[in-house]
Amino acid sequence: MPLSFGVTVLPDPPYQRLIELLQLAERHGFEYGWTYDSHVLWQDSIPTMALAAAATERIKLGQMVTNPGTRDPTVVASAYATLQDISNGRMVMVIGRGDSARRYIGQQPVRVGPFEDALRMIKPFMNGEKVTWNDAEIELSWVRPELPPIEMHVAGYGPKVLAIAGRVGDGVIIQLADPDIIRWTMATARKAAEDAGRDPAALRCIVCAPSHISDDIAAAREQVRWFPAMVSNHVRDLIARYGADGSVVPKALTDYVPADTGYDYDEHSRVGARHGAFVTDEICDRFCVLGTPEQAREKLAELDALGVDQFNIYLMTEGQERTLEIYGKEIIP
Repeated sequence: MPLSFGVTVLPDPPYQRLIELLQLAERHGFEYGWTYDSHVLWQDSIPTMALAAAATERIKLGQMVTNPGTRDPTVVASAYATLQDISNGRMVMVIGRGDSARRYIGQQPVRVGPFEDALRMIKPFMNGEKVTWNDAEIELSWVRPELPPIEMHVAGYGPKVLAIAGRVGDGVIIQLADPDIIRWTMATARKAAEDAGRDPAALRCIVCAPSHISDDIAAAREQVRWFPAMVSNHVRDLIARYGADGSVVPKALTDYVPADTGYDYDEHSRVGARHGAFVTDEICDRFCVLGTPEQAREKLAELDALGVDQFNIYLMTEGQERTLEIYGKEIIP
């Protein structure tokens, strides 16, 4: 299958802006439209996605990333089943342990064991199957059986969550565009899929990163320094658990992260965030897709050759319409 393209838009007010950008992305040939699920930093994206579903025709929709902590597992499953009805079968779930949605309200990411338990229930439940949860048998009896099943893709960086993706998920969400790290990530998840008796080749790979198209590479890097800083939050958790000697997690993922980044969630995913100051030019280039259209095509071709199924642009840089237009005219075709 050829590489498909998605775009993630922040659920900033006014909510109409998100809908306009997803409509534009659909017109430019993007197949997937995503938004954040961090209900205090931004507007709640469940009602916004319902409006987006009504305002679009083909683009598939979902949150990048929801979690089963701030949203009870039965609630998030029912929400997606409802949105699947509203969108006439265009919803895709991406789920993780929770970052900004939980840390900003003083909670830690969902523990690994309960996370896997929740995912094993959510996937069949939102697709209309009977499940047992809290010692009760429950079912969304109103799910439309003629609609396609809602896929569940799992976001994570560490070996334990990647193993859950292999055992339970339809795909893996990788929030960076570094080829070496992508190889390690997918090998880890696919090994777990194989050990669980699943087809490892069926596990999809979705790469998410900012992309700023410009002849001025220095200016492009300034647009994206916030992104590797955001990734570093997850990596610091891995370093605390596994160390940084490369024996468990590759040094390509851990070496760039200092002991203290001064991360400020009030500047989460914002261009010019002060906590991005430690991010080098090299890391910007490795983790993102930057430069001229030709340079972007070269990197995307490398990702395609790795077996990446979807490249999802984090559209949090300046010139959003221009980025969508360039992709629609010069890159996606």
